[in-house]
Amino acid sequence: MKLSKFLPLIPAALVIGSLMFPSGCANTTASPSGGPKDTIPPVIVKISPLPGAVNVPVHNTSIKFTFNEYVTIKDANGILLSPPLEKKPKAVIRGKSVVVSFEEDLMPNTTYTLDLTGAIADNNEGNLYPGYTLAFSTGDQLDSMCVTGLIQDCSTLLPLKGATVLFYKDHADSAIFLHRPDAAAHTDDWGFFSLRNIKDTLYRVYALKDLNNNNKYDPETESVGFLDSLFRPVRVINDTLYEFKKFNMKDTSLCLARKTEMELSVFREPPSKQMILKKERVGLRTAYLTFMSPNAVVHDMRIKGLPREKLISQFNMQRDSLELWVNEPRKMPDTLQLVIRYDKTDTTGVRKPTDETVKLALDKKLKAEQSKSSSRDRKHEDTLCVYKVSADPTAVEQYGFELEFQYPVVEEGWDSLLLRSVNPRQQQALVPFTLTRDSTNLRKFRVMPNEPFQKGFDYILRVPHRRFKDINGFYNDSSLVKVTLPDEEKYSSIRLDISGVHNKYIIELLNEKRDKIIRSFIVEEDGPLVFPYLNNGSYCIRITEDRNRNNMVDTGNLLEHRQPEKVQFFKVNDQFLIKVLDKAEMIWTINLEELFK
Repeated sequence: MKLSKFLPLIPAALVIGSLMFPSGCANTTASPSGGPKDTIPPVIVKISPLPGAVNVPVHNTSIKFTFNEYVTIKDANGILLSPPLEKKPKAVIRGKSVVVSFEEDLMPNTTYTLDLTGAIADNNEGNLYPGYTLAFSTGDQLDSMCVTGLIQDCSTLLPLKGATVLFYKDHADSAIFLHRPDAAAHTDDWGFFSLRNIKDTLYRVYALKDLNNNNKYDPETESVGFLDSLFRPVRVINDTLYEFKKFNMKDTSLCLARKTEMELSVFREPPSKQMILKKERVGLRTAYLTFMSPNAVVHDMRIKGLPREKLISQFNMQRDSLELWVNEPRKMPDTLQLVIRYDKTDTTGVRKPTDETVKLALDKKLKAEQSKSSSRDRKHEDTLCVYKVSADPTAVEQYGFELEFQYPVVEEGWDSLLLRSVNPRQQQALVPFTLTRDSTNLRKFRVMPNEPFQKGFDYILRVPHRRFKDINGFYNDSSLVKVTLPDEEKYSSIRLDISGVHNKYIIELLNEKRDKIIRSFIVEEDGPLVFPYLNNGSYCIRITEDRNRNNMVDTGNLLEHRQPEKVQFFKVNDQFLIKVLDKAEMIWTINLEELFK
């Protein structure tokens, strides 16, 4: 490898080590041989003041980086000064140089680092400069400690790019809300951060998605993570440390080889304020209220002009969304007035019972629907109790037949449902079943045979005509749904032999991107767990320790020093993704006590 382009024009050799890429990195500094497109990133050839400079002036300070070619500022937010000032650094192009200036005075006797990672690219081809971190001091010496870490999403454990890591010498809980940190770093594409030249002292450490780039935590809009204990750095910085080299983010093996000293999981905590955030009339007799915070407390509700018992309501599982229905078939006014008494945050920040009148108005589309009053305007489907019956062959053994009405029903004919089985010889039999209402949806019901589903049998659920009436006064039409268990030989399956269960756990099979739940189980005792009928592809298995046993994944709380419920992913050969081949039966053993130790 040619090193000629690395040689700086300054007499000190300090820049050389910092600018050289580690062995195997895709960023090379050899000159192009001519012809092919230029893929060589720019190289710094001069820095003023020099790396490691001390007694740098605190007033009207600027740093000049001179490159071997003309460059452009690709992302000004990539220029990070640590500790940060109130105003962000200002960068301008002057010839082949980038001049970074500060619009306010620096603090005296303070070590600063200025990081250019992801900020600079060459002017012609847009080749990104991999980065450089300059350390200097306004005092007579540099701080010498360093730290590395990983920031990830608490639910998916995926790395968080562009998160801000904040180090505070002030250990008070209020520090992250009130003032800027004593040191800060940004995470790269892999959620990795490295912070150099910090003071040897105890820090309170946080990470956040700093949406407004002010280096403070805004709990209403931003996600946050925190280290449970105080942290004191143990490593002394030097330019040979592998973790402080600049890498091509596409070089997976090199990036993953970096060691970390801490891991923080970032979560979105519930807002502290409570109020009605949104209201919407979504039907003639249907509306939604959305609250700012979960666990809304409602003391009383009614619709003006109607008895209380005419209002049907249901919270979602988090109790931050409330669905409303009016059980009255007569024509509704264009605006419903909901009188609600709930715990609302007052001007002093205290939640108190508060009376509020919420106006729920029809939009133009709903008004047009309301105007269909004469029989000639109405179609047959406009006068039916609307519902849907479904049965997924790959999930029916767990969930059964699902029946969901569009509106709450006020007359229920469950004893009229007929569930039949048809065996391979076409012999039919009535099947006894159990009916359950969904705990989070009063319009949704589940029909489950009392005996296990049998292979090769057809199962037919029939809903007879005019057995159910909804709040609109309409009756149902008949329907019939048939389901047959899939042929196991055409699918793959995953079996987990679970042991070490000393708590309640939520075990979920996710897709490759970890953004869709394919199958979910609640586990409270040792035993086998099967994910059947899988197509070939990549999956993830997420396991959450449900500490408060409420069957949902709970987030954390910063001021209460409560981390989100702990999540682990089952790994095969140290990989999150599980490759499932065609017609494969895969069996693994998981000891949950060991996994969550």
